[in-house]
Amino acid sequence: MKKYTYTESKDTRSGFGAGLLEAGRRNENVVALCADLIGSLKMNDFIKEFPERFFQIGIAEANMMGIAAGLTIGDKIPFTGTFANFSTGRVYDQIRQSIAYSGKNVKICASHAGLTLGEDGATHQILEDIGLMKMLPGMTVINTCDFNQTKAATLALVDHVGPAYLRFGRPVVPNFTPADQEFVIGKAVMLNEGTDVTIVATGHLVWEAIQAGEELEKLGISAEIINIHTIKPLDEDAILASVSKTKCVVTAEEHNRLGGLGDSVAQVLARKLPAPQEYVAVDDSFGESGKPEDLMAKYGLNAASIVEAARKVITRK
Repeated sequence: MKKYTYTESKDTRSGFGAGLLEAGRRNENVVALCADLIGSLKMNDFIKEFPERFFQIGIAEANMMGIAAGLTIGDKIPFTGTFANFSTGRVYDQIRQSIAYSGKNVKICASHAGLTLGEDGATHQILEDIGLMKMLPGMTVINTCDFNQTKAATLALVDHVGPAYLRFGRPVVPNFTPADQEFVIGKAVMLNEGTDVTIVATGHLVWEAIQAGEELEKLGISAEIINIHTIKPLDEDAILASVSKTKCVVTAEEHNRLGGLGDSVAQVLARKLPAPQEYVAVDDSFGESGKPEDLMAKYGLNAASIVEAARKVITRK
């Protein structure tokens, strides 16, 4: 099993900020919009270098989506920024009608997703956003695992034509993927090959899956670990190739069990390769206020839970 290490922990939202700045330097059509959360979305450096290409909309997220859609008519590439809850749930109608339905080239960039938002509590810890966005026809949905991957995804979206949702978070997490990585939308990343169980993980759960793989190895279980950074379009070939070998799968995500990565994988397997599956996800509930690490443990979103799920699913083969 390949061992992954890291020298620093960084928040994924800072990866978005770094990617946005570089995107602005590469393409003069890149513009940014924010709903009064410049610091939280790490847009300061972009604003400093390109003040004429930034629009502060204020606490008017629905208006921000409409303005972003309009900017695309002039060939601009708008990146919107606010919390994931406000980027999706609050403005779903505007996204559906003004962006997705007409295929506008808007990049909806959302921070503070999931339980790791922590003390802000259930009202802000949206756990339904991946489901909301992936159900929109033509919407690309990306959920990155660390600083480097978030930066790379942001840059990849500049060249991607069409509406897209980029999800990232607030807490510092291990930054373990290569700084010079090639980010290919819709292409899964094989982290470790194995023969006994497939573990497909997304976002903050990718590092937990790596840790789980090391624990499973100690138990004599060979885990194949795949980083699914793109929920839609899903890399079905990678999933099918792996499960055809291991005969079972665990999906891991910081999202509701309903509507997220696990459901997407289950649909693929139901249509093409029925196999036992276990979910590591929030079990159809809201979150609560607390420290991120405590919440992840309480709701079963950690390496220990992935190990338990892997051992269980193997018995179902």
